[in-house]
Amino acid sequence: MYYVTKHIEVSGAHRLELDYPSKCTQLHGHNWQITIYCKSRELDSNGMVVDFSHIKSSIVDKLDHKVINDIIGCNPTAENIARWCQQQVPNCYRVDVQETTGNTATYEIDECNA
Repeated sequence: MYYVTKHIEVSGAHRLELDYPSKCTQLHGHNWQITIYCKSRELDSNGMVVDFSHIKSSIVDKLDHKVINDIIGCNPTAENIARWCQQQVPNCYRVDVQETTGNTATYEIDECNA
């Protein structure tokens, strides 16, 4: 099995839709630290799991300096951003989204149900 990991940063804004009072329901920004994990049993014709530049463009080009609510189609929690990122990158099985220091959400494909 081959593995690659790509660390990227995305600056953007979002507002959360919550069923309790929170300042996070107001538009605010973050510099999200996103880690993309990909794997494959075989390498592609270029000898790669997935090109690092393709991973970056699949996420950064779509989210950086944007209002995330307008992009991902659901409540843009760190958990939902992680799942959305996983769906954008070929061979991606896990994504970590660090919203602020100490606050990280992970989405990982469950191999048993994949």
